[in-house]
Amino acid sequence: STLISLSDDTAAGNGSVTVPAAERETWTRQMDFIMSCVGFAVGLGNVWRFPYLCYKNGGGVFLIPYLLIVFIGGIPVFFLEIALGQFMKQGGVSAWNIAPLFKGLGLASMVIVFFCNTYYIMILVWGLYFLFHSFTNPLPWATCGHPWNTPNCTQDFRRTCHNRSTAQPALPSSAATNSSLFSSASPRKVLRLSGGLHEPGDISYEMVLCLIATWIIVYFCMWKGVKSTGKVVYFTALFPYLVLVVLLAHGVTLPGALDGIVYYLKPDWSKLGEAQVWIDAGTQIFFSYAIGLGALTALGSYNRFHNNCYQDAFVLALINSGTSFFAGFVVFSVLGFMATEQGVDISKVAESGPGLAFIAYPKAVTLMPLAPLWAALFFFMLLILGLDSQFVGVEGLITGIMDMLPPKSALGSLRREVVAAICCIICFLIDMSMVTEGGMYVFQLFDYYSASGITLLWQAFWECVVVAWVYGADRFMDDVARMIGYQPLPYMKWCWSYITPFVCVGVFLFHVVNYKPLTYNTVYTYPIWGEALGWALALSSMLCIPVTVLYKLLRCKGSLRERWQHLTTPVWGRHHLEYLAPESEAKLLPPAGTKGTLLFESVI
Repeated sequence: STLISLSDDTAAGNGSVTVPAAERETWTRQMDFIMSCVGFAVGLGNVWRFPYLCYKNGGGVFLIPYLLIVFIGGIPVFFLEIALGQFMKQGGVSAWNIAPLFKGLGLASMVIVFFCNTYYIMILVWGLYFLFHSFTNPLPWATCGHPWNTPNCTQDFRRTCHNRSTAQPALPSSAATNSSLFSSASPRKVLRLSGGLHEPGDISYEMVLCLIATWIIVYFCMWKGVKSTGKVVYFTALFPYLVLVVLLAHGVTLPGALDGIVYYLKPDWSKLGEAQVWIDAGTQIFFSYAIGLGALTALGSYNRFHNNCYQDAFVLALINSGTSFFAGFVVFSVLGFMATEQGVDISKVAESGPGLAFIAYPKAVTLMPLAPLWAALFFFMLLILGLDSQFVGVEGLITGIMDMLPPKSALGSLRREVVAAICCIICFLIDMSMVTEGGMYVFQLFDYYSASGITLLWQAFWECVVVAWVYGADRFMDDVARMIGYQPLPYMKWCWSYITPFVCVGVFLFHVVNYKPLTYNTVYTYPIWGEALGWALALSSMLCIPVTVLYKLLRCKGSLRERWQHLTTPVWGRHHLEYLAPESEAKLLPPAGTKGTLLFESVI
């Protein structure tokens, strides 16, 4: 009876089913799944990274490499992850029972998503901090005379500060912009930067309170599993669109907005010949489609077996890329206005990443009438945009862990809520290093290495290779046809087998060859031990794949060929018996044989 009462939480243990009564949860409505994917994949990168890349890489021309790589890299891997989860009905780790030798792929995705959950929340913490400060008039970053301002602070926007680095060598401010007001206000107060990674400095208690509040919100959004996530995500996925429309409607009425939009889309055809443009397109797609994190597999695993995930993949890709494109109009209409107000060229005010969200945009807001209203709206939108990416990421991590726990052990009987709480607390403790005065350096280390282009491309490459060459592309296409009732276009098969791995390898090698040591704002160079720490973060996920392959091959008995044969035989779940041909039934491995590996994976 305990097994039955826990059936929702244990969610069908490992691939060879050992919990007879446990039926895996499914989404209440199919729309819950679509909304969760939109919430997860549409995040801050769509708003702050894509518009900047578009402007930097030749405006409208950037859409050519971008859309090409969406079709040959983004959609195939996106579809592969969702379909795999739906077919195996397992989270990011156990779904790789489809080729047990490569279970390391699942472990690697867990490591990446764990790091992502740890550092991504800091952006929400800064957003929450700015949101609280948006309810004052005038806005605190609009004037000088605060304790955190430097002597260089000025309210005259047209005065540029050319010798900023000589004036403030000790503060590599995160605002490499023209306004000395901003370069001395915002980062000083929020980030309170120390001299470097070796100097943690004091903990900012206001930021700790924001951090606690954010983790509590995240926990209660996903503690009950897909039933609670599916409800919350309707608000968190749709509300940002409402705000974007309002911000755009307001943005286009501002003087200079049209110049900004023209600047965003004006094509520069010469850029198509530059390798960097293609690399930027590839990296941005792998980032913004949330590929290689195992969370899409986890979301797909809660689908009904016959759900049309093929159609979903195209719809979600359209929504994701459409949002990125639309956000560019919002951002550049405001940047155009700011450039006009300051009397400078727009290239001087264009920023990417946190610089755009926490420096350029807030600064532009101070120039508008009703500034606090627009500031509050903007930061609330940022918070909501990041929040659903965060809690679906945590959801993916917990689904993976729950599916890995041996069902009949003490660990396997842990309630989902407890596992979720433990994960959140561990992440919170690591985050404490990021709310110190040296926290920005730690944050950038995580951002640059732990879930970088290199780790995600490595992950996507192996996913395609394992499904297409180890399991078999034709075989997987047949499995998909069993689920959706018809064969997908053969182009999917060609992408998994040849095109996508080739794209991944090309972009991966470009990243490795052009690797530059990490600097903070071109002023502070990370020490050797800091860089070594960064590489340790990157390799901790990348090495999971080869290490697990070696471990499993060495543990197995028989000739090399027999070992390979045994370890690449899929471990089917109970639900497959209904759908697979009778000859496959013999491949259901006895649960006893899986005990050792399960323990090993849990330890890892």
